[in-house]
Amino acid sequence: MVVCPDVSGSMSSPVTGLRKGATSAVRCIDVAALVAASVLRKNQTATVLPFEQAVVSLDLNPRDTVMTNAQKLASVGGGGTNCSAPIELLNQRNAKADLVLFISDNESWVDQGRGRGTALMAQWAGFKLRNPNARLVCIDVQPNRTTQAAERADILNIGGFSDQVFEVISTFAAGQLEAGHWIARIESIVL
Repeated sequence: MVVCPDVSGSMSSPVTGLRKGATSAVRCIDVAALVAASVLRKNQTATVLPFEQAVVSLDLNPRDTVMTNAQKLASVGGGGTNCSAPIELLNQRNAKADLVLFISDNESWVDQGRGRGTALMAQWAGFKLRNPNARLVCIDVQPNRTTQAAERADILNIGGFSDQVFEVISTFAAGQLEAGHWIARIESIVL
């Protein structure tokens, strides 16, 4: 498993956005850092690749507390956003992984596509050649109108964050989350 928390400058904005009387003290980078640190604590063999314009080298210890690693990640904060940087690095290393998890605000401008999809999708295509069963999950902590990866059978986009996100990721990673999944769950609710 590879976890890619966005630690760019835009991630220092409040997770709620700026709303008069309702602006959160929690920043997007805090959410990304906590998710990455939580995954690392539970899956000590996970690779964490924090990124901004490039992947940031950061020493994280899976045996440290979630808060210790989250504070290290949240303290980076700066630079532009290049969502394709972690996958590009994985491709350079010929890395293997079954699941890649992005936590970002998806404001990737360093690597903008040239009208043929995003640079992330181009890198993902190369990654899939070596890892045909790999799945990509993109958590957009501030959902907007754009995404870096078009949703399909091997790609899941999640807008916003709650504790249910971990269950959704687990279900998707196990190959048990398909288009009809949500309809079946909704229809099973007794009103």
